[in-house]
Amino acid sequence: MIQNNYLVVMAGGVGSRFWPFSRNNYPKQFHDLFNTGKTLLQQTVDRFNGIIPNENILVVTNKKYKDLVLRDLPFLSNDQILLEPEGRNTAPCIAYSCYKIYKKNPISKIIVAPSDHIITNEISFQKIVQKVFSNVSEKKELFLLGIKPNRPDTGYGYIQYDVEGNSDIKKLIAFKEKPNTQTAKKFLSDGGYLWNSGIFLFSASSIVDGFKKYSPDLHEIFEAGENYYWTEKEQNFIDKVYPNCNNISIDYAIFEKADNVYVLPSEFGWSDLGTWKSLYELSEKNTDSNVLDGNIVTYETSKCIIKMPQDKLVVVHGLENYIIAESNGVLMICNKDEEQRVKEFVADAKAKFGNKYL
Repeated sequence: MIQNNYLVVMAGGVGSRFWPFSRNNYPKQFHDLFNTGKTLLQQTVDRFNGIIPNENILVVTNKKYKDLVLRDLPFLSNDQILLEPEGRNTAPCIAYSCYKIYKKNPISKIIVAPSDHIITNEISFQKIVQKVFSNVSEKKELFLLGIKPNRPDTGYGYIQYDVEGNSDIKKLIAFKEKPNTQTAKKFLSDGGYLWNSGIFLFSASSIVDGFKKYSPDLHEIFEAGENYYWTEKEQNFIDKVYPNCNNISIDYAIFEKADNVYVLPSEFGWSDLGTWKSLYELSEKNTDSNVLDGNIVTYETSKCIIKMPQDKLVVVHGLENYIIAESNGVLMICNKDEEQRVKEFVADAKAKFGNKYL
């Protein structure tokens, strides 16, 4: 029944690879990157219409983003916004939300989704989610959506699955770290490999059992909150225990250890919108293959993404394959092929100027 379906949206990240547009006080999930009229967070929640009731949506975010969440999703109650005192990666985030859901509805089924991904074929996505929900049983499998790769991308983690059998749902064999180009090409030629979407589905009882078996430290921390969830004492409890959580992903904490993980090879126009280059690839381009946002005039300029404040006129001449972005007093000009250095830029800016430009 749909009343037992829950959505957990992870919306606490800073998105530093999108600096200077994504900042500590205003991360990318709260931006409308494609000028659609909706932020990434709003788009994430909207694609679950008809699958998850509004009252069963929980958003996990940092304390300082509560007002931004309410701005985007004003229908949420305070109980539906889970406030982390500090970021501790995805395992504590998921544990907190799932133990809270389990307290209220122990027979619930839960999907966990990041707030900053792009899905272009939402009809296919909804069909796949409903199919997996129908296969989620109370005490058994943990599910992960895997994306059929269409190129040897080195920016994604991969998962290997058992290709045998007639079922669409496959047994997971192993997680693979982000590969080099040669390894990524081999994954594609061998078959049986998918991109790790970071979208998880399970019953509340199965994920609680998973924490108990594979991550007993987190199980102990969040099980102790049973009498506090959904009460006025919840936030004080979380503020007290959260710093004691290991900084660990759900992949490492549970999914790589568990023997009951299954994947559904999927295609629904998915992209982990993690970098400027990914934004460039997904955006509409002009005849010079430029992505332009702002009052911009270009000459002999191609394959660039230029995102500027609306109160400036920007003239660009003679550049190819560049990122040019300005936001809140920071201008960055960087070759697209060197965008992995954005985190380095952020670290250096912090070392020289403190948190002023972060």
